[in-house]
Amino acid sequence: MSETTGVREVKSAARTVELLELLAARGDRPARLQELADELGVPRSSMYALLQTLITRGWVRTDTTGSLYGIGIRTLLTGTSYLDSDPRVRLVRPYLDEASQALGETIHLARLDGTNVAYLATRESHEYLRTISRVGRRLPAHVGALGKALLAERADTALPEGPYRALTPNTHTTRDSLTADLAEVRRRGYSTDREEGVLGIAGFGFALRYDTPAQDAISCSVPVARLTPEHEEEIVAVMEETRTRIESATTGGTVNWR
Repeated sequence: MSETTGVREVKSAARTVELLELLAARGDRPARLQELADELGVPRSSMYALLQTLITRGWVRTDTTGSLYGIGIRTLLTGTSYLDSDPRVRLVRPYLDEASQALGETIHLARLDGTNVAYLATRESHEYLRTISRVGRRLPAHVGALGKALLAERADTALPEGPYRALTPNTHTTRDSLTADLAEVRRRGYSTDREEGVLGIAGFGFALRYDTPAQDAISCSVPVARLTPEHEEEIVAVMEETRTRIESATTGGTVNWR
């Protein structure tokens, strides 16, 4: 039974979603049939039939030998539709442009997705260009400014016990360390990331409180080599103003998605 609706889960649908999520999480590492069957705990024959159905419909792709499997192009089309149809993303995008131009730094919009944050929009700095766009990618919420800004909007009792996965030597890996940081976020009004997700990069995160608790946040990422006290002060001022303008521009009438 579903905990929220009392409706019995459809096992075939759940298995399809689990397979797509598994392939998406592997990124550029294609999987073999037996790997997928073992990971999801289903018979090899059932996994093969499911893969062939999804290949036919474009949700999964395979190599010329038919032995390796990866995520298909239909997932991209669905993801793009999500971004295009979301009124909050449309609302925030122009403000990201303005903040990036004002600061000369990279600005992100992300949304909480369970224990992760998913990147919905990014405006890259002309000074520091990533080779791979973050849009559509996820990062653990305990890592980085975006996630911590959103976790601080929630009670600490909702945090997992840990230990947490470390992406750099500066990542919070214990619950006590993270909760101490979140207390500072609440006091300060925004989060900071000192090379916790990526070495050489600092970040400043601001929850967008047009939902309660906040689901979305914006952040500014900057190479630490360029982060002077004066520039940090400028970043905080511009991002706080950007948050205020976004929240003021938010109007009712949008669908309140669960």
